[in-house]
Amino acid sequence: MPETLLLAPGRFDLDQLRAIYQHQSPLQLADECRAAILHSAQTVSQIIAGQRTVYGINTGFGLLARTSIAEDRLATLQRNLILSHCTGTGPLLDDASVALIMALKIGSLARGFSGVGLPVIETLLKLYQARVYPCIPSQGSVGASGDLAPLAHMSATLLGVGQVRHEGRMLDALEGLRIAGAEPLNLGPKEGLALINGTQVSTALALRGLFAAERLFVSAVVAGSLTVEALKGSFVPFDARIQEVRGQPGQIAVAALYRELLHDSQINQSHIDCKRVQDPYSLRCQPQVMGACLDHLRFAAGVFLREANAVSDNPLVFSDDGDVLSGGNFHAEPVAMAADVLALAIAEIGALSERRIAQLVDPAMSGLPAFLVKEGGLNSGFMIAQVTSAALASENKSLAHPASVDSLPTSANQEDHVSMATFAARRLLDMASNSAGVVAIELLAAAQGVDFHAPLQSSPQLQQVRTLIRSQVPHYAQDRYFAPDIAAARAWVEDGVMSRWVGYARLYD
Repeated sequence: MPETLLLAPGRFDLDQLRAIYQHQSPLQLADECRAAILHSAQTVSQIIAGQRTVYGINTGFGLLARTSIAEDRLATLQRNLILSHCTGTGPLLDDASVALIMALKIGSLARGFSGVGLPVIETLLKLYQARVYPCIPSQGSVGASGDLAPLAHMSATLLGVGQVRHEGRMLDALEGLRIAGAEPLNLGPKEGLALINGTQVSTALALRGLFAAERLFVSAVVAGSLTVEALKGSFVPFDARIQEVRGQPGQIAVAALYRELLHDSQINQSHIDCKRVQDPYSLRCQPQVMGACLDHLRFAAGVFLREANAVSDNPLVFSDDGDVLSGGNFHAEPVAMAADVLALAIAEIGALSERRIAQLVDPAMSGLPAFLVKEGGLNSGFMIAQVTSAALASENKSLAHPASVDSLPTSANQEDHVSMATFAARRLLDMASNSAGVVAIELLAAAQGVDFHAPLQSSPQLQQVRTLIRSQVPHYAQDRYFAPDIAAARAWVEDGVMSRWVGYARLYD
């Protein structure tokens, strides 16, 4: 059973968010939250009692904000809001992503600036704890007035409307509430709007992409190091002095990782005095390219972490002042632009890996048998595996086009500039999957290349990597059904197996 995490709103860290996404770790709401939640809800009640007209509490929404709603119709207003916004389409989000969305929404509401009562937060928490996940379509948000449609589908479950998943089964929302030990809610003023306003969907999908990018990055560093050995590349480009005079932090950090992975290699010692002056860029410039990718990964992680801890609905209730302020924290431009930056890094990791594979299969560049197999001609070896890697890398070039530069006005031009953050974040997982396929092929190709240098051995760490590879994928002596080999290597990348040699903490040192 995963360890229970204390949910102290505003204080999520990346390790906690990984645990929520990967293990759906149980959550416990910190006691300190309750006073702020109650104070916020009381402020809303006082506004209603004082017959003040405040947007989002007793008015319509969007272009209809000037329409006042009578007190006896406020519960209907909140219910109508959620049901009318359940307009999502496309494939359903996976359970892990929905769990992260729910956790982020709980954390945001629990900060006490949203005007919701404890029953709303506690019901969401019960669903999360019981692993009852609302069915949320993946398409329908432009990431502007919050992730309205997907969050509405999440929120409809609280009303007993829609469907949920539990232990792989699709159930009616009412049945899901029963399993969680909860009853359908009658939402009070502001509660429906607080639930559907916010950037929790785009942020959760961006974090999902970040975690995949972390696994991809460490795998690519390991694969690139193994390729240096297979191609008898020079270790000089990883010298700390080269990196320090440039001063780019990612480059400095990445070069150190390569030095550690390559340290004490027999293969390197065998060609240390060779006449080759310089290696191709895909080997020599790994600190520069992968370092830039790391800098961008770190930047994106910072943005996503801040957003995970943010209050991003509207209007916001500042109970200490008695103010309810309408602003634009729901606009997901920070997430969209950071997701676009991360998309570039993911694409470049795959593109650089594909170029190293091309070096490995080319005998003129590698000095190894053509396509890494003996009896070439009779055997095609890694010829078409490299073609697959090229196809995946090229697909990412299209997906890397920035989403944040696009905008279509919505809500009768009230919401006249949108971020497209939800798509910007959602496509990251597809891109990381493509690049994972490329890096998987490189791991196999590099191990194959190192095999040809026997009895010389690589560094102790890379020998461990090679042992792992050969434990599941034998040396490619002659043509065979190749797809299972690639699937096995891809699983190592996507499951984060290479973090044994490059831990995620090293990425943020």
